[in-house]
Amino acid sequence: MMKYFEPRKARIEIIPMIDIMFFMLVFFIMVTLHMIPNAGLRTQLPNSANTQQLPPPKVLVTLAADGSVSVDGNTLNPAQLTALLAKQADPAKTFVTIAGAKDAQLQKLVTVMDACHAAGVTQIALAAQPAGQ
Repeated sequence: MMKYFEPRKARIEIIPMIDIMFFMLVFFIMVTLHMIPNAGLRTQLPNSANTQQLPPPKVLVTLAADGSVSVDGNTLNPAQLTALLAKQADPAKTFVTIAGAKDAQLQKLVTVMDACHAAGVTQIALAAQPAGQ
């Protein structure tokens, strides 16, 4: 006679659990990446009719209206900025963007650019917002 209820050993399927864990890992990584803010100071950027998208800078230098220069929230003088940029792996290929306030003095901008050139940086861009914004 045949048994209707054969005793079976219970099995735990681990493959679906691994799939769920990987999905959760990817989800948390993506959420964490969007939670990290860009460090910098709020400035009123100048307007330009010829703005274009640039790749993300390796170093973002913020030039305030009072002439103070900061990188990642740390206020630096021109010599410290040159030293910071010279420490980069390859200063000639380091992409620097200067986000200058609308009413910053032109001489202060030239001083920052000179500090970048002294470190060997050749790729410098100026941040601006499109006209009408």
